Amino acid sequence: MAYIGMHMQQARNNTRSLLLLAFFPLIVLGMVWLFFYILATVGNNGYYSTDDLTLMATDQWVQALPWVVGIIGIWFAIAYFFNASMVRRATGARPLERRENPRVYNIVENLCMACGMDMPQINVVDDPQLNAFASGIDKGSYTVTVTTGICQRLNDDELEGVIAHELTHIRNRDTRLLIISIVFVGILSTVCSLAIRMLWNTFIYGGGNRRSNDREGGGNVAIAVVFAIAALLAAIGYLFALLTRFAISRKREFMADAGGAEISGKPWALANALRKISGDPGLQDVEREDIAQLYIVHPQAFGGGFSSWFNGLFSTHPDTAERIRLLEQF
Repeated sequence: MAYIGMHMQQARNNTRSLLLLAFFPLIVLGMVWLFFYILATVGNNGYYSTDDLTLMATDQWVQALPWVVGIIGIWFAIAYFFNASMVRRATGARPLERRENPRVYNIVENLCMACGMDMPQINVVDDPQLNAFASGIDKGSYTVTVTTGICQRLNDDELEGVIAHELTHIRNRDTRLLIISIVFVGILSTVCSLAIRMLWNTFIYGGGNRRSNDREGGGNVAIAVVFAIAALLAAIGYLFALLTRFAISRKREFMADAGGAEISGKPWALANALRKISGDPGLQDVEREDIAQLYIVHPQAFGGGFSSWFNGLFSTHPDTAERIRLLEQF
């Protein structure tokens, strides 16, 4: 298994990032229009035709367009440029001082010099279990985060392999794509929740129209429609989350493993590290699937039963045993 195609991987990740940036606003704006159309339909007593409802929804959509674009744009900008602090708060990470652990600093510095890249920030999470991840969107925010457990329980060669793996994610710009997907999914989930809540409140407290419908025996039908709409919006949001996972190919982990093996020159050490991490993965207390996409080994403790099995079908991480097998053949 040779580490080839780094520039191709960078180009693919850049393309995927641009596609997410292009299609996400279209999806959100489409859902906003659908929201206004459904809102008009729920309040309709049969006075308006489908064409009338479409025109009403479009008119309201055009009026709301500047506000929607402005609010989501500001929201995305804040999340995009403050992603480092958001990830740090979510995981409980803190900056690792050189005097606190010169061993980790020396490993990171040596590896960065070996591959000719700028040294990222180094953070640590006080967790006795093992895990690590890279994050950030540019040189000012690129960060390698490790747990205290991984620093204490891996030898120098194994820790070097893990850090080389994370540096490869940064070199391949995997972290930028991941951060963009995390921001988008978060925004879309919130928009879906707000839309469903507003539709439900409109139906429950809509006043005369609803009471008139109830008297005509249409109440149960309206409730069914509202629940169907809510399910549809939730399904669209979840589908987009799955699509972003597909955009983030599982191959990125194989590429990072290969890059880490090449930079460190010790594929067997990285294989041993993955074996140890998979036996006791840390950062499980975070319980955020979006952040878990960043980890070197995904904690499979999220959920259970059917939920765990279903999430595994769309996991952003390949099977750890397969990763170890390939590294041992390097």
